[in-house]
Amino acid sequence: MAKAKQLKVTLIRSTIGQKPDKVATVRSLGLKKISSSNILNDNDAIRGMVASVSHLVKVEEI
Repeated sequence: MAKAKQLKVTLIRSTIGQKPDKVATVRSLGLKKISSSNILNDNDAIRGMVASVSHLVKVEEI
């Protein structure tokens, strides 16, 4: 059975001064503080969330 692709998402910039929907997106990705990381399954929903806050996060494929 093939292993599902995963993404490591890391918060690299602060959410201070961002619009509330961007802050909520970062929080729903499981990121709270700068340099916090979370490993998530690679699917269209996660990709869309990452794309909307791409200026705040760094993404690595695992």
